[in-house]
Amino acid sequence: QVYRGADLKYTLDISLEQAANGFDTEIRVPSWENCEVCHGNGAKPGTQPRTCHTCDGAGVVRMQQGFFSVQQNCPTCHGTGKEITDPCTSCDGVGRIRRNKTLQVKIPAGIDDGMRIRSAGNGEPGVNGGPPGDLYVEIHLKQHGIFQRDGDDLHCELTIPFTTAALGGELEVPTLTGRGAITIPEGTQTGKTFRLRGKGIRGVRSSYPGDLYCHVSVETPVRLNEEQKKILRQFETSLQQGGEKHSPNSQSWRDRVKNFFS
Repeated sequence: QVYRGADLKYTLDISLEQAANGFDTEIRVPSWENCEVCHGNGAKPGTQPRTCHTCDGAGVVRMQQGFFSVQQNCPTCHGTGKEITDPCTSCDGVGRIRRNKTLQVKIPAGIDDGMRIRSAGNGEPGVNGGPPGDLYVEIHLKQHGIFQRDGDDLHCELTIPFTTAALGGELEVPTLTGRGAITIPEGTQTGKTFRLRGKGIRGVRSSYPGDLYCHVSVETPVRLNEEQKKILRQFETSLQQGGEKHSPNSQSWRDRVKNFFS
């Protein structure tokens, strides 16, 4: 009987930048190749496999169990229909030798985590002249130090000092294609999201790139000296004298807590 070779899987770890731009690479994969000494038949040079005496070359045997007839692979030749009385010393009669082979793989721009690239015919060889299987290269994206990918969009956390959040200003932010700028309005709060159009990734099936979303996180200063603490207390007093207009979210939260306990 003729059997198709088994498919193989290879996991390739790549960076976010490589996934966005695409690249060519080489991979080394374990593979079974036909033995060059016996040319894949498993018999010692000068000899030939003979017809299996158990199944008469059919590769299968039938077993009668009462009214039922069960067919299964021949236990002697394991379905090949041939017996090897004098096996090849190079492959021990298997007909195949395990070796590593180097393949060229083209990674398309925009590929995402979990996608697979099919390399036809680079799986395990077939049995009894059957066709070889395929090799599937599965992509795994390494964790990035700044960005998280969501489809064609990118997300990042933008940490800003509380003075910039209160007064506003312009900040430089990284993108995969260079540097970008974001204008921070006065009174920006933690959780505010800024969107940079077209600064994401153009997927393999997309006609235009996604967007970059920057999520603001306002940083509270730490390890203050006495002078800095004094200044902040004076600042807090001035805010309290100005009423709730300076902290509308805090006032709203206090009102909700008061209603909860009332």
